[in-house]
Amino acid sequence: MPQAIRILGWGFIISFIGTLPLGTLSISAMQIAMTDGVPPAISFSLGAITAEMIYVRISLVAMSWVRSHEKFLKVLEWAAVVIVMGLAVSSFWSAMHPAVPKNVLLSATMHRGLLGLLMSAINPMQIPFWFGWSAVLFSKNILSPGFWNYNAYLFGIGAGTFIAHCLFMFGGRWLGEQLNSGHHYMNWAIGFIFFVTGIIQLIKIYTKKDAIHQLEHPEEVTGGLEKKIH
Repeated sequence: MPQAIRILGWGFIISFIGTLPLGTLSISAMQIAMTDGVPPAISFSLGAITAEMIYVRISLVAMSWVRSHEKFLKVLEWAAVVIVMGLAVSSFWSAMHPAVPKNVLLSATMHRGLLGLLMSAINPMQIPFWFGWSAVLFSKNILSPGFWNYNAYLFGIGAGTFIAHCLFMFGGRWLGEQLNSGHHYMNWAIGFIFFVTGIIQLIKIYTKKDAIHQLEHPEEVTGGLEKKIH
């Protein structure tokens, strides 16, 4: 198997599996698909993927700069908490006011692609995640420096994230259709997920298990799965 294809495959697998757990971006894409339609949700997803791929590129060539700017990561972490809590409040508001079923923050006038880009850009946890996995792939001689290798890696990551987002988008649409007029129940559930996500992020910040900690302990990102890669 050509090395570029192998790299693409690993990028896809890691990104797809890493996106499947409930997260702010995937849930946001799902909620946009439910209230505004699939095309705006796809635009949101592509914007989020663009920021993710930029972070991956940074993790490959400029990690020393990131390590020397810890205050920047701290600002991003607190901004992410504020955004997630705002999404939770907006979802709860929609749940309590069935006549306004849309999440105000996600259905604002901002272009969904730009919204996805900004929301993904303020998620600093992507940096240690991809730094850890890139380091593993380098150590296993799966990933090696090179223009085509890096591009294959980025394409695989983007494709994996997009397919995972599609599962949320179309799954959310299907579930919403099954519930018919029960969208406010979905808004309650989505609001709860956003709220719990924000609380978890706060706990990580106060217990120093945040992005900076994970940069210093990349093995915690991979969870020991790197031992199964050959």
